[in-house]
Parts: sequence; structure tokens; C-alpha cells
Amino acid sequence: MKILAIDTTSGACSVALYDHGAVREAFVRAERDHTRRLLPMVEQVLAEGQCSLSQIDTMAVSKGPGSFTGLRIAISCVQGLAFSADKPVVPVSSLAALACGAVRENPQWAAESVPVLAALDARMQEVYWGLYDASSPGKPLVDDQVSAPDQVVSTLVAEQYIVESEPCAPLLGAGPGWKYTPLAELNPRALALDAAIHAQDIAVLAADLWGTGVQVSAEALEPAYLRNEITWKKRERIRPLK
Repeated sequence: MKILAIDTTSGACSVALYDHGAVREAFVRAERDHTRRLLPMVEQVLAEGQCSLSQIDTMAVSKGPGSFTGLRIAISCVQGLAFSADKPVVPVSSLAALACGAVRENPQWAAESVPVLAALDARMQEVYWGLYDASSPGKPLVDDQVSAPDQVVSTLVAEQYIVESEPCAPLLGAGPGWKYTPLAELNPRALALDAAIHAQDIAVLAADLWGTGVQVSAEALEPAYLRNEITWKKRERIRPLK
């Protein structure tokens, strides 16, 4: 099967083509200009894969959580392309993709018997986070949520994934959300602080989800902000989103 995946969730912009297990990707770290970059990157990846949009079986996109503006850009782009080509869409958790990418870049993690805690900076002294199986990063152990860093620790203790008195938490850490002191002090077994969300990992996860029948129409595609609209409006009044 062939999947075209797109992501602009955080400080990066990426497009990937999954073609029967082989994946090619265009990736650039860019805080701005996602709208201008996306379509040329789509054209580049399709051309390199000698594939047209009509030959795609489905599209995939990060549904969030993540940057409010970034999610809107990627989802709007995918909706437009999927609608014009009459293709379904597979929505993928950005945190699952973050965990998947960290394991891909650190293959030794897959042999670990401890989970991956993927965390993105949600600003307002909070993180978006989720807990995933290191041997199968698409499998959530704790649902994606937004919390203050100390609340993340409390939840992990309550769910018996960690014991606060342990000098080294039985966790693998991925993502910039780990910069907050309560998480950093957990001292995970390994940490990929600069891990990023990649469209290639979204595509790989989408292939598995497609196999289980997970797909939506372009019109039905919606982001998973985790924060409600009122919170975001307050946030934008305090400091405009980039």
C-alpha cells in the first residue's frame, strides 16, 4: 500500500511517502513558513517516489496534540489533498510518532523492558505526554494528555510505573517536554531530548492503523488539541502563537 504522510505539529515540517514498507521523507526544522513549504515538499516526495496523488491509498497526518497553529496547517493541507483526490485519512497521535521516532533513532531501546514517555512542551508550564511500549511504540500504555510536569510524575506513581524514591526511573524519555525539572529529575534510563516528530513515523504507524480499519473521511478529520477552545483563546490573548 501507499501512504502520503504530513506533519507540522511542532518546530519541524515533514512529508513522507510509504510504499509497501519502504519510506522516503523530506524533513526540515522550521518554526515558521510551514504553509509555504508543505506543497513543494509533497511534490518533491511524490516525484522522488515516482508516484502521483491518485496512486496513494490513503493519507496520514498527526492529529495532535501539539502546536495549535501547526496542527491546523497540517490538517488543512491533508484535508484539501484528500478531498481533491477522494482519499481517506488515517489520523495518528503525534506523541506515538514521537515515541516511534525515538526508538527508530535508538534501536537499542526496542529491547528495553521499560516504556517510552513521550513529552512535548505545551507551554503554560505544561506538557503534552503519553506513555508507549518501547517494543511497539504505537501501543499506548497511558492515554495522551496535558498536565503540569509534577502531575505527570504523580500519575506515573499512581499507575505504578515508577516509584518516587528510585534514583533512576524505569523509563525512556523522548521529546523537549523533558526539559522541565520534575521530569528531568526522574533520571530516565535514556533520554532523547531533541527527538522530533517525523512524517515517516506517522506513515509507519498509519500503515498499522490502516490494517485495523482506522480511517476517516477528509471532512471528518479533526485535531486532538487536548486543551479546550477557551484555554487556547486565553493563551492567544497572553501571547500570540507563532
